[in-house]
Amino acid sequence: MPSHTSVSSTLPTTGYRGLLRNREFAGLYAGFTLTAAASTLSGFALGTLVDHQTRSPFLTAVSMYGATFATVLGALTLMSVADGNRPRRTLVVLQCASLAGVAAQAVPGLPLVARFGLLLVLGFFQSLGTGTRMGLLAEVVPASAYALARSLMNITSGGMAVLGYAVGAVLLRYLTPQGVFVAATALAGAASISVALTVRERTIRLTRRPGLRQTWATNTALFSHSGSRALLLNLWVPNGLIVGCEALFISYAPRHAGAFLAAGSAGMLLGDLTVGRLLTAGQRRRWAFALRLLLAVPYLLFAVNPPVLVATAAVFIAGAGFAATLPLQEQLLALTPDPVRGQVQGVESAGRMTWQGIGAAIAGGLAQYVTPGAAITAVAAASVAVTVLSRPFVTRARAVPLETADA
Repeated sequence: MPSHTSVSSTLPTTGYRGLLRNREFAGLYAGFTLTAAASTLSGFALGTLVDHQTRSPFLTAVSMYGATFATVLGALTLMSVADGNRPRRTLVVLQCASLAGVAAQAVPGLPLVARFGLLLVLGFFQSLGTGTRMGLLAEVVPASAYALARSLMNITSGGMAVLGYAVGAVLLRYLTPQGVFVAATALAGAASISVALTVRERTIRLTRRPGLRQTWATNTALFSHSGSRALLLNLWVPNGLIVGCEALFISYAPRHAGAFLAAGSAGMLLGDLTVGRLLTAGQRRRWAFALRLLLAVPYLLFAVNPPVLVATAAVFIAGAGFAATLPLQEQLLALTPDPVRGQVQGVESAGRMTWQGIGAAIAGGLAQYVTPGAAITAVAAASVAVTVLSRPFVTRARAVPLETADA
């Protein structure tokens, strides 16, 4: 039986402060935080620029989340580098590649075709970076603190989105989108420095050389496992469809898009804080279905074009539903052998990000033919349907480890 990481059924005794006293975790966390802030600023600036130039809901939605399309390329080709024997060096190189991509967006007069090309390159490197970072996370913190660490990162992601969208909206009152890209570049540079100075090199035991063959072997085992397939479906599709709703905010209400995006991120922050810090693993698992419904149902209000305050409240409440991701991630970790946990977590993250891009494309494409409010309602209804129909398969998922060639 291959070894695998199990998640404690009780809340770890250490808290967030205890985690941050760990120098390596603090470095990973700082790098993640700065990267998330840079990504938020860059995406908001690009979405605004594309909206001004094209007035196309489809292109605006894709520009904000288009990098997620390329994450699947990383998952299918080179994600096994996340479990290589030089993870720190790999992460630093990937952070620097992302830095170069963000900096390139700041070039004035860059054609839209080139900007979308950069999005694909960034998505590829970001997917590999996420897998490597999460593989390191499982090495840096004890198994009992893993859920708490992921909770803190999820909370931070929401917090950075709140600040990023709010600050981005303010900066765009005084700066051009290129100026905001420069600010994002500075944040991405600081993220690279943080990782380089704090994280030490570790050996994640892998018996084969990372590459295309190793990536495909592990992915085949992952998708052949019925439990992991059900979990990945619920981690990817409902989330991605709701991100598609968010991608229409600029088209739905240009003057209030920043407030909507910030409200959704604030709801995400509150949900992750509550679910990750106050509930046990068992309680999180029992609440996962209800949280997934909460993620989509409030968006059905957009069918009646509610007042701005009501719509903002609905987006905030729905944002809390993203906390369903944490118990599903815990279940997936319980299925994963130690030698490939970086790749499996990288595939999970890449698929989730890719579905964000797919959701944005679906919602944006639909909004070409119906009103943005009607498109938001339809996509939210689809998210509810997927959650309900897939529930029996998630319930039957059991913590039987994946069998891989290297386990």
